[in-house]
Amino acid sequence: MKKMSTGNQAVALAVKESDVEVVAAYPITPQTEVVETIASMVEKNTMKCAYIRVESEHSALAACIGASASGARAFTATSSHGLLYMHEMIHWAAGARLPIVMANINRAVGPAWNIWAEHTDALSQRDTGWMQFYAATVQEVYDTVLMSYKLAEKVYLPAMVNLDGFILSHSIQPLDITDTGDFIPPIDMPHALNTDDPVTYGNLTTPADYYKFRHMIHTAMQRADKEARSIEKEFAERFGRQYGPVMEYRTDDAEIVILGMGTLARETEVAVDLLRKEGIKAGSIRIRQFRPFPKLDLDGKKVIVFDRDYSFGAGGILAQEIRMRNDVPIYNVIAGLGGQDVSYNTIADIVRKSKDEGEFWLGVD
Repeated sequence: MKKMSTGNQAVALAVKESDVEVVAAYPITPQTEVVETIASMVEKNTMKCAYIRVESEHSALAACIGASASGARAFTATSSHGLLYMHEMIHWAAGARLPIVMANINRAVGPAWNIWAEHTDALSQRDTGWMQFYAATVQEVYDTVLMSYKLAEKVYLPAMVNLDGFILSHSIQPLDITDTGDFIPPIDMPHALNTDDPVTYGNLTTPADYYKFRHMIHTAMQRADKEARSIEKEFAERFGRQYGPVMEYRTDDAEIVILGMGTLARETEVAVDLLRKEGIKAGSIRIRQFRPFPKLDLDGKKVIVFDRDYSFGAGGILAQEIRMRNDVPIYNVIAGLGGQDVSYNTIADIVRKSKDEGEFWLGVD
């Protein structure tokens, strides 16, 4: 079935299609439409789940942790300061190996107060053990939520699906609502709480054993990288839509490669077409899977990285990740912070004037 949908509504519809059993809800701009849409479906009895209204974002994830620990499929959504308020529970969910899926509507962190798009909120959680995906279209939002449940329940790690605030969360685009059938099997978590075989979560662990639990998360993240490819292949075969850890555009003969995440990286594809008409061999790589971080082949290319985020004292976070794994010079462009408008014409102009390496702040330099 096809319909017109916002990114937020696409999240809610995918949660319904995933047969989620517990949703914990707390509003925050620009996420609120996600849980409002779910609440409306529950009220109309078109979606069956336990809908828990809580008093804070911390409690929302705590409720999901309790539900997931009991073996239920759980979901919540948040944004910006709400995500930061969850920080303790973010670590807890990953450490307890709970396959929760959360939608984070990317929004800048104050002060100064700002409700528009930026990736710093999610990237500040990059070392917690959550898988992270960044969508760029309404359809991709929907599909990524579906695939995230299947992946999370294979490797027992939580997954965060990110979409840019307002630019994607409130944009209306065509959506193909997929009858997934048995694509997502019933949840089967071997370490779920069971009154017939009692165990405890979160006991004190001595130095002799603690590091082993950290290493288990590491190996699960490695496994997730392989399992994700298998799930994406199955998804493409069954539903005709192809995804990967990166989405490349006109890179086969590219001499300049522009990298980014989310909607800004989709805008880059239009800039690539414009530059190609001018004889500039540009290509685009959109990082869709940030954790686990994908392998990139950038040898022999001029590399330009657009970061909608910043790590003060170190530089753009995406650029740092790429530098750690690729011995190439990078021209790092800091653009789009707090929803700053970045058009394809602006991107093309930056590429034309770019240096081989260094850092450039759009609107400042």
